[in-house]
Parts: sequence; structure tokens; C-alpha cells
Amino acid sequence: MGEAKRRQTGGAPTGQSRGGKRTGWMITGGAIALALVAGVVWLSQPPAAESPSLPVAAEDAGPFPAELDQYGVSIGPADAPVVVREFADYQCPACANFAEASQKLKAEFVASGQVRFVYFDLPLRQHANAIPAAMAARCASDQDQYWPMHERLFARQSAWSDSESAAEIFTRYAGDLGLDQSRFRRCMATDLHREAIENSAAVARQLRVMSTPTVMVDNIPLTRPGWGQLSAVVERELAR
Repeated sequence: MGEAKRRQTGGAPTGQSRGGKRTGWMITGGAIALALVAGVVWLSQPPAAESPSLPVAAEDAGPFPAELDQYGVSIGPADAPVVVREFADYQCPACANFAEASQKLKAEFVASGQVRFVYFDLPLRQHANAIPAAMAARCASDQDQYWPMHERLFARQSAWSDSESAAEIFTRYAGDLGLDQSRFRRCMATDLHREAIENSAAVARQLRVMSTPTVMVDNIPLTRPGWGQLSAVVERELAR
């Protein structure tokens, strides 16, 4: 029987039947892909401020001892209704990931006077360049450039994290920020701010903070440090 005859007596040719199956698989695959994308978008949405899944303070938790803030570096009004505190290590990858959230916090809540942000140095022993990085930020602070250096250290963490000449890299960053490099080098070489860094780490030990980043909104520790949970908890506390 010829091909034309088979079309008349047997319906669609075998090739078309296979094509129909392929089309069905493509439609099914496309539907699955759309569902996956929708799921990712849903998961990436920040929780609502009234969500019961958001962390709360422990039942026996008192207010954060605000007198300890002097050992951190702060930005924002002293009388801000909400205070966000971060204990972090400049060489910690998870801390570098959180840096984007802290920048958003400063832009959206600190700049408007609603939040004060306090950063505590907690350099971990396994990170050889953590203390030099903390020193670099504080040496930049002597020339009013703490936060620009702070953000640059996190943004370029991979460039200096494993370097044996991290101080030279930090000095180059200082030059990029318009600082007096000679003054910056002296500050680094003399460990001018080591005591301040050690005092900051001592606060963490006093509060039994062991991991980085540890982020607290007033006396509420975040369980998933990131912009979604951070912004939702801040908005909830501001509304109270």
C-alpha cells in the first residue's frame, strides 16, 4: 500500500503521531517550567510584616544593652525607634552576602531616620585577613570614609580574602576613595585600632554571639539574615 493510500485508510501517518507526542511533552515541560519559575518568585518575596513566621524575641529576653553600642560603629540617629545590629567578619562569605541587605537598610530606613544601624567586628580565628580588614575600615574612619571602605571590603572580598598582601590591597582601596595613603598605611602598620576591634569582639562573646553574620532587630535575632526577613521585621517593629 502506498503512502497516499495509507493516509486515506489509516488516518495520520506515523511521523505525525510522533510529532503530536512531542508537542504534548513540550506543553507539559513548559507548564512545569512555568510552575518552577512561579515557585521561585513566590519564595523570593519578602514575608509580610504581620507574618507569624517572622522571628520574635525570646520570652525571657530583655532589651538589648544599648550601652554596648559604643563598641560598634553606628550610622543613623541616636533616637531612632528601631536599632539593627550586625555582628560580622569581613572575610566571612555569608557576611558579604548580607552586605547588600545592610546597604538597602541604610538607604531605605536609616536615611529616613527610622533606623539606626550598628556594626560590630567579630573577626573569626580561621580568617587570617579578618582583623586587617576590620582595621582597614576603622583606619578609613579616621578620614571619614568608614562606610565606603566597609562596603568595598565586602563587595571585593574575593580579591583579598586569600591574599598574602591584603594590607597593600586595602591601601589601594584607600587611594581609590581619596584617602591620604601615607596616613592610612601608618594606621594599619601600628595596629592603631586593634583595641577597638577586640572590644567589639568582646561584646559578641559577652552576648554569646558565636556565628557570623548575627543580625538583631532591637532584641530579635533574625533566623534567616537577608533583606526579606530583615525588612519585614523592621517594618513590623516600626508599626508597633
